[in-house]
Amino acid sequence: MARPMRIRAVNKDGVTEVKVLMSHVMETGQRTDDDGETIPAHFIKDVTAVLDGKTVLQAQWGPAVSRDPFLSFKFEGGEKGDELEVTWNDNEGESRTDTVEIR
Repeated sequence: MARPMRIRAVNKDGVTEVKVLMSHVMETGQRTDDDGETIPAHFIKDVTAVLDGKTVLQAQWGPAVSRDPFLSFKFEGGEKGDELEVTWNDNEGESRTDTVEIR
């Protein structure tokens, strides 16, 4: 299982800014190993952020995103103490969900 995401969410003047660091290999499927064999594609394809049952971010990614991706976004709403849930799913069926309390 992947390492936990590092998530920070801060609300200021009614706008919540979220920063997420994800741990993932993000292989494109175009590189080769030392033996010349193609390394299979393995990348995050969907990212979702949910606050109180409402989706505040939904993204579709592909193999062009770098290893251990960083994501930053803002949304209106959220109060200090609310929990934000961030989930990613990859092309091999793996997923990770972590939550953070908005500060």
